[in-house]
Amino acid sequence: MAAEIHSRPQSSRPVLLSKIEGHQDTVTAALLIPKEDGVITASEDRTIRVWLKRDSGQYWPSIYHTMASPCSAMAYHHDSRRIFVGQDNGAVMEFHVSEDFNKMNFIKTYPAHQNRVTAIIFSLATEWVISTGHDKCVSWMCTRSGNMLGRHFFSSWASCLQYDFDTQYAFVGDYSGQITLLKLEQSTCSVITTLKGHEGSIACLWWDPVQRLLFSGASDNSVIMWDIGGRKGRTLLLQGHHDKVQALCYLQLTRQLVSCSSDGGIAVWNMDVSREEAPQWLESDSCQKCEQPFFWNIKQMWDTKTLGLRQHHCRKCGQAVCGKCSSKRSSYPVMGFEFQVRVCDSCYDSIKDEDRTSLATFHEGKHNISHMSMDVARGLMVTCGTDRVVKIWDMTPVVGCSLATGFSPH
Repeated sequence: MAAEIHSRPQSSRPVLLSKIEGHQDTVTAALLIPKEDGVITASEDRTIRVWLKRDSGQYWPSIYHTMASPCSAMAYHHDSRRIFVGQDNGAVMEFHVSEDFNKMNFIKTYPAHQNRVTAIIFSLATEWVISTGHDKCVSWMCTRSGNMLGRHFFSSWASCLQYDFDTQYAFVGDYSGQITLLKLEQSTCSVITTLKGHEGSIACLWWDPVQRLLFSGASDNSVIMWDIGGRKGRTLLLQGHHDKVQALCYLQLTRQLVSCSSDGGIAVWNMDVSREEAPQWLESDSCQKCEQPFFWNIKQMWDTKTLGLRQHHCRKCGQAVCGKCSSKRSSYPVMGFEFQVRVCDSCYDSIKDEDRTSLATFHEGKHNISHMSMDVARGLMVTCGTDRVVKIWDMTPVVGCSLATGFSPH
């Protein structure tokens, strides 16, 4: 069922502690049980499983429950031991787990969506279960009555969700690449704003209520930090992944962001440094360095009897330049570019060697990662994906031992 890999040697990379195998299809969600050596998993194979670590060091399923439809999302509230499972058929099911994690009782079914559920959040204060789905909506339902309280529809599939428990703000990412900020009320909601910056569908969101920062990961392989609390519209671009960014977790205590991509890449970003915003790309009909016309500038091409050139953009200054004036490549981590990108020749000359010092560390998960969650207090991370394997990692060598302070998000 599961194997204990090895003890915890000191290194500067994540240490694989255990590998759990047994699901017959994609594992869509895996959550660590706080203060327990246990993991709850949900899978496309229509099962919910609770795995507990035995004296042998192996994880074995203490609960194995088969659902009517493939499981697509899950939320777990530890204080009340309630599990909410979203399904491919649009329903959300609630269960209560026994204190010893050996029994799970069905509570009720919520007809939340008409299509696949993509994300679930449970708010104990309001007794709401909030969810998003492929029916292009976010819904919130009362867990006392089981009734639908409200719905809000989008122009495309709603793919991910975060929620501020104090203000009742919901952040919803969708397949168009847009993030919508909503204020949820008992039976209505209002759109506060929409955030646009990604060039691909939003795959994951993370909200830090302390610093009021929103992080988004998308199919354009990038992460954007939105400074919601700063009220100045400040955004930071983070580019270091080579595939779709599927999961995020911000460690408020150490000011680090952990991101995972579908190719197994695990990045740990240092957010405790002064970073620069990437510039808006400027538009021009000719190169802003040598003034040669671009290929659509027919008039200047005719007047100067020259061939038009292709337009590029310098990632550091944002100017529109030709290929000859931007022949160099450089990383520029302070602006979020961890691998080499196109820069104009003058910007290349202005970048010093120390400016190229990486502000993130990159690691290999060695499996497809479609979901990740962390137990921040213990420095543990669990990853899962289409290879049907669940991996438990010790992240303290990477994110620092100061995590073991009892701090945990939300």
